[in-house]
Amino acid sequence: METATMLSTKHQFDAALRILTKLRAAGYEAYLAGGCVRDLLLGREPKDYDVATSATPDVVLAMFPRTFAVGAHFGVVLVADETEDEAANSEGSRCAEHVTEVATFRSDGAYSDGRHPDAVRYTTSAEQDVRRRDFTINGLLLDPLKGTGDLRSAVIDHVNGLADLEAGVVRAIGQPGERFEEDHLRMLRAVRFAARFGFELDPETASAIHRLAAKTKTVSRERVRDELTKMLTEGHARRAFELLDETSLLAEVLPEVARMKGVEQPPQFHPEGDVWVHALLLLDQLEPGCPFALAWAALLHDVGKPPTFRRAERIRFDGHVEVGVAIAAEICQRFRFSNDETRQTLSLIENHMRFADAQRMKASTLKRFFRLENFPQHLALHRMDCLASAGRLDHWNFVRERYESIPEEAVRPTPLLTGRELIATGYRPGAAFRTMLDAVEDAQLEGTIATPAEALALLRQRFPLD
Repeated sequence: METATMLSTKHQFDAALRILTKLRAAGYEAYLAGGCVRDLLLGREPKDYDVATSATPDVVLAMFPRTFAVGAHFGVVLVADETEDEAANSEGSRCAEHVTEVATFRSDGAYSDGRHPDAVRYTTSAEQDVRRRDFTINGLLLDPLKGTGDLRSAVIDHVNGLADLEAGVVRAIGQPGERFEEDHLRMLRAVRFAARFGFELDPETASAIHRLAAKTKTVSRERVRDELTKMLTEGHARRAFELLDETSLLAEVLPEVARMKGVEQPPQFHPEGDVWVHALLLLDQLEPGCPFALAWAALLHDVGKPPTFRRAERIRFDGHVEVGVAIAAEICQRFRFSNDETRQTLSLIENHMRFADAQRMKASTLKRFFRLENFPQHLALHRMDCLASAGRLDHWNFVRERYESIPEEAVRPTPLLTGRELIATGYRPGAAFRTMLDAVEDAQLEGTIATPAEALALLRQRFPLD
């Protein structure tokens, strides 16, 4: 972990500890809660630290000078804490602000919308608060003021979360069906946690997910997208999608991907097996923190194969790239990708087969290929694609070597001519200008011309003036 990140995490802990200490001094219960406790026990660096307390939101708002009542209706207040930060100082800033989520102990009513409780009842019981949470491994509380030096001895465990953490099990608190009816997204979160930590799903929890999988259709597409993106980019994408398939969630959230299962491929090119197996082998190569578009393109690059499958002299997928781009565009729209995310994801899918033609491309065509936005992502996708099939990297090696050896100014040279020079030469403005300038750029990229005079001579030859 980089030093700045480590300092930031330490200051986040210190900020939470100050808040917790002040609440205790005022006579309220307060503990670290949720994912930060789980991560500390697993020896992982928490991304943030949350505080659970018996103090009601109005008390928290009055007790701290800088607060944000963003979730006060559900008992959640954000408390800002300014601290001296060495990492911030190095960038010329005197202090850094850390925001800690402070949640009041509560006992929720029914969840009619499958996401929010219809009513929130505050409670002074930490155990009641824990029992309305999602999974036992997320239901642990930690008293950091208990100065024994033994982390486990400072844990308050009302749901046997420690045992599940040690056994490597993701188990819903209480009745799994009830927990998933409260918030349908929890089914996807169960899969993500199991994949991220290399845990197994508790059988009853897995059974409830299988039974209620269709309920995920009621979850906002943005929330589903965010969970799927985390699965793809946390470094355990293959296991996550295997679990999605095993729990029937895949067919509900990404039916286009589920249709890859059992779709045969020509063994001479794909000895690994069907389209689904091939996709899993790509997902297995995604590194933690990989770019959004690359992760989604790895999943969707062959999404056009199931609808284009046919047997002729061999198995064929004629037009699968074009069909795949169209299907992927629908998925991007459904999950409300940003314009930039959509553009790059579709570009990766659209161009992933072009590497096979690279050694036959004209120099101008190859250089234009290199101009694709974030071209290293195209290289990365093709490499994964190769390693997930026959393993031949000939095309990838050729393209990578050329991409790295050709100077940027040769790929994107300064134009030799513009429309202004064409008009000055006597050409009439019109649609033909684009064709003429493209012809000049082609020759420039091919290396056959290098000066404006040579460019004009080329135009006079190919496009004689009237």
